[in-house]
Amino acid sequence: GSGRSLVSLSLRCRCFHAAVALLKRKTGADHQWLERHLRDPFVKATKQQNYRCRSAFKLLEIDDKLHILRPGLSVLDCGAAPGAWSQVAVERVNALGTDPTVPTGFVLGIDLLRISPLDGAVFLSETDITDPSTLRTIHSLLPAEKVDVILSDMAPNATGIKELDHQKLISLCLGLLNLSQSLLKPKGTLLCKFWDGQDSRLLQGRLKEQFQDVRTVKPQASRKDSAESYYLARLYKGK
Repeated sequence: GSGRSLVSLSLRCRCFHAAVALLKRKTGADHQWLERHLRDPFVKATKQQNYRCRSAFKLLEIDDKLHILRPGLSVLDCGAAPGAWSQVAVERVNALGTDPTVPTGFVLGIDLLRISPLDGAVFLSETDITDPSTLRTIHSLLPAEKVDVILSDMAPNATGIKELDHQKLISLCLGLLNLSQSLLKPKGTLLCKFWDGQDSRLLQGRLKEQFQDVRTVKPQASRKDSAESYYLARLYKGK
């Protein structure tokens, strides 16, 4: 109905609020960013395919190549707002039971920000995953005690100091790795965003201790001038 289209419109607007803010400021660098943003094929595809943000295409590309999401799997999406990765996960794990011939999966998204409702996903909005009480809440919502896949597109609020932002994000990823002991099934998968820097190897080493297969993935939907990459860690060794 019109209510739903208004919701999707407002979500898409959240993705483009930066563009509007930049139009107001009108510096040369801002105009370059805005022009690139509006030419961006992923931005256009986001609107056409009704995803909540262009980041959906990063997960779609990774999953098309590496098949981390399958019908019947349970997924925890960390840093889920505005919900684009959860949209992809709902489709790929058959969380709505749309295809009756394959198992039905489960998607739980969590973020410090508010996330608008999404059919097929359960959201913990305005919730801090690093808070010890959050773990109990997550467990109470999961259909089984643990999940098959943890996705993380989390990022700290950027300070603009590259090294500090890098360290903050690595810390978030290391915290998530610690939580995996309580949340991730044996042989499970963890996909986490990181920004390249001196601590990347530290995180990679920790992942290799706990997963049999760890690789670095840079999807085409990540802008070329971005320091952003993802670690895909598979076959979790945990109990």
